[in-house]
Amino acid sequence: MNQAQNQTQLIALDWGTSSLRAYRLGADSSVLELRSLPWGVMKLPQVVLPKNFGVDETARFEFAFEEACGDWMRASPHAPVIAAGMVGSRQGWREAPYLSVPIAVDRIGSTLSTVHTRGGQILYIVPGLIENSALPNVMRGEETQVIGALSMLDFAKTPCHAEQQQDEILIGLPGSHSKWVQVRLQHQEKQSHIEHFHTFMTGEVYAALCEHTILGRSMQTGDVKGDGDAAFDRGVLVAQTPAGRAGVLSTIFSTRTLGLTGVLDGAAQREYLSGLLIGHEMAALQALLAQQGFQPARILLVGDAALCGRYSRALSAYGLDQVEIAVQATELGLWKLAMSAGLLVA
Repeated sequence: MNQAQNQTQLIALDWGTSSLRAYRLGADSSVLELRSLPWGVMKLPQVVLPKNFGVDETARFEFAFEEACGDWMRASPHAPVIAAGMVGSRQGWREAPYLSVPIAVDRIGSTLSTVHTRGGQILYIVPGLIENSALPNVMRGEETQVIGALSMLDFAKTPCHAEQQQDEILIGLPGSHSKWVQVRLQHQEKQSHIEHFHTFMTGEVYAALCEHTILGRSMQTGDVKGDGDAAFDRGVLVAQTPAGRAGVLSTIFSTRTLGLTGVLDGAAQREYLSGLLIGHEMAALQALLAQQGFQPARILLVGDAALCGRYSRALSAYGLDQVEIAVQATELGLWKLAMSAGLLVA
């Protein structure tokens, strides 16, 4: 056993729909090693499993788990193992029931579900969150990123309402299903509560429109002839125009017509459509926050750096410009959850 393996404090898994990322974490959540595998809960390894693994779907989770971190567990048998994401869904290894919003962030780590593996290892699974309303909303995995992002905040540097001793933070998680999470900070108690969250299927709709509709027929990949940022910005602002009031189902067709009239080339059309969809997301988000009287003192973005850059640009166009990018939020969130669950010694 080498010295690095002796330093392992926590094995943490980000196990989503299409991929599995395994982190070997040392003291203070430092990443000692990272492995990425294409084995999400809907893409488990389709291989001939050893006889001792069995033949059901659970066996495929066992196999993926062993391949991802089996050697780490044997080298550091006392290191706890925690997982977040779709592994805790109904399609996952073991369903971890949703917790209802509003919720104190501290509560999430105290309600982990467990899987006892064939090798005797206990896997702790983070629950998702649900907001029950006329149109329910759910998340799995993003709650862990929110916790990681919040742990980076310096309460002393966060603006505070002098009378109420609390402030509001907006956390955005751009992606296939973008999430916007409203968090209230209680400065005196140094606690945070998740109050609401919203989901926009912007990324998935963008991919579907480009690949499966007539809009994609005239699009091209590659460099834009001219200013790609200008095409994106033009799309972002559509929702603010009188024509934009017709809604996204009407305005997306302008992607084609601006191409037919020679205003946008094929590559620029992709940039324009991206901006248009994100702009409509910004307009809807802005309206929701105003309706709820939510005035964020800070905005944090978590996710792919390039995508966060696009969203930061769009937020600024809608007057939401106190934007920061939170990095390594997933692994830090898993570490914080393991701490609050008592799996790690402070």
